[in-house]
Amino acid sequence: MNAAVPASRELAGIAELAARATGDRLRTAFRSRPEVDLKRDIHDPVTEHDRAAEETIREVLAEHTPGSVVVGEEGGVGGGDGDLRWFVDPIDGTANFAVGLPFFCVSIGAALDGELVAGVVYDPVRDDMFTASLDGATCNGEPMRSRGAVRDETAVVATSYPSAYDLSLGREEALRRYGRMVDAFATVRRPGSAALTLAHVAAGWTDVAYDSSINAWDIAAGLLLVRQAGGTYVPLRGEPGGDDWEAPGYLACVDGFDLAGSVIAEVADYKGAGA
Repeated sequence: MNAAVPASRELAGIAELAARATGDRLRTAFRSRPEVDLKRDIHDPVTEHDRAAEETIREVLAEHTPGSVVVGEEGGVGGGDGDLRWFVDPIDGTANFAVGLPFFCVSIGAALDGELVAGVVYDPVRDDMFTASLDGATCNGEPMRSRGAVRDETAVVATSYPSAYDLSLGREEALRRYGRMVDAFATVRRPGSAALTLAHVAAGWTDVAYDSSINAWDIAAGLLLVRQAGGTYVPLRGEPGGDDWEAPGYLACVDGFDLAGSVIAEVADYKGAGA
């Protein structure tokens, strides 16, 4: 057994504790139509519950891993200066949470010595805990295998493309590419949470996922879930030699899906491994 596996299991367990610690608050606040503040623009909402949930998570992580670094969506970089880094999104899918759509989650990923070793995505509405360590991936303790469609015409794709940012770079081209997706795939969905979407790819509940603009806290846990469940996660437009979770875009799919032959490869400008 890889010597890092027991450590990754322990970190995954700590991440589960931290994620569950937010559950009661998020379930109570859900569908209460909380007041919404804006960060960058109208497409980037935040509520008091995002901030409070992150504070709770930071407290649990500090208790169990003193000296670790926490990179959070709301609180930025904090903690110590150790080799363990946590990537925390207290509510991924805030826009859904704020209006009462039940597709949001807590996402916590852990990188140790520059390697992603543990991650959890917690859906507090359904009480589903998706957990990844170097020993595999589970949902509520049951092993997950990422299996599903093999071709576009039978596949469900989940994406936020085109975002307002994508449209600002070239509206006609972005809409043309989106049209290609609508024509090619059995179903196109915009669920609104990258982390929970990746967990669903890991579980085989969604076949393909694509986003062009994300942050490390959105996808660190989901990335590991997909790969440990046997699916494919491809970072897009990252820096040469950079960490996969720092790349600004990604493609993900279930095991066996023909990514090279998919319209999504064209939409994402993905040329394949070694291209």
